[in-house]
Amino acid sequence: MHHALYIKCREQDGREASPTAAVIDSQSVKSAETGGALIDPNGYDAGKKIKGMKRHILVDTTGLLLHAIVHAADIPDRDGGMMLMATLFGSFPFLLKLYANGGYQGPIFQGAMQSIMSQVNVEIVKRSDQVKRFVVLPKRWVVERTLAWLNRCRRLAKD
Repeated sequence: MHHALYIKCREQDGREASPTAAVIDSQSVKSAETGGALIDPNGYDAGKKIKGMKRHILVDTTGLLLHAIVHAADIPDRDGGMMLMATLFGSFPFLLKLYANGGYQGPIFQGAMQSIMSQVNVEIVKRSDQVKRFVVLPKRWVVERTLAWLNRCRRLAKD
């Protein structure tokens, strides 16, 4: 159902049904306080100092959700990104460009992307070292906006 609605939204926007570019990112989310047994394993994201889960999402250049997975927060971005891309199972055959932040740089993620989706070119969007204030990064703001939309949903605030 999601895929059918996604295609209709893209066509209504005057775009092709399958995207050629996507943006990937993750977000650590604090776990809810539970007294019983945990169904999903929690982890500790040392960078954000959060005990809980991590959402990995893939969006197109308009901010529409393509794919998402949830895993323990202690899994690094590049490993979670490899899991996310590996679970696409050829859903978006025309995907050629993937924009990501610095957490996905390096030969491990690049090598995994070559074996998973060899046609996809990964572009790391870096923040400038000279800028001391907040600056909107090209292409990356789209996925940040989608994560902000998800945070506005009360049920997704924790776990």
